[in-house]
Amino acid sequence: MVATTLKKQQLGAGIYTIPDIGKLLNIPTRKVRRYINDYLDERFGKKFLNDTYSWSGGNQFKAVSFYTLIELYTCFQLKDLGVSTQLIFKSRSIMSKDLRTPYPFASASLLSDGAKIWYEFEGAIVKADGSKQIEFVEMIQSFASKVEFDSSSVAERFWPAGKKSSIVVDPHHQFGQPVISGTNIATEAIFSMYESGEAIESIAILYDLTTKQICDAINFYKAVA
Repeated sequence: MVATTLKKQQLGAGIYTIPDIGKLLNIPTRKVRRYINDYLDERFGKKFLNDTYSWSGGNQFKAVSFYTLIELYTCFQLKDLGVSTQLIFKSRSIMSKDLRTPYPFASASLLSDGAKIWYEFEGAIVKADGSKQIEFVEMIQSFASKVEFDSSSVAERFWPAGKKSSIVVDPHHQFGQPVISGTNIATEAIFSMYESGEAIESIAILYDLTTKQICDAINFYKAVA
């Protein structure tokens, strides 16, 4: 599989600042900043992009694309599974070369059992330790429980509260900020109305949404507050 690459500021790529990433992934911003600066930009940016994964603007503004957001999500999920940082980034380098993409962790090919990392390559399952040893074992894909992939097995949407929630992050809607699934309605606008004192039922009528969709938006922002 050859994954689709993405220019950092390409239309539809999404724009996510460090505070945005912290909220969406429920990760401290200092940890997000460290992963972007020390690992993605310094260790892999020059090697696979001849550039950085992030871009900066005025006033210390730093942002990344949707694929990089998914890369960070995957890294943190693998850490939660007990995979060491050394193995995560060693595996990432191997996968980048084999899959020929600077975004290997935004691919549905990645698998892990919490101790080792494998990936699907040319119809086989390969252990990502450089040995190229083929192993057919039962594996889990918990890292992808919130990610939706397209027909090329590349990350397409992210469900920060899980796929049972109405909240989705789609780089083609609202610059990638959270929206109500199937609409272009920003969840932040709904939460702002609720905080201003509007009743849930009234907001639902105004936006032509269900009360569940409104509650999902409210609960999402309460969780990340």
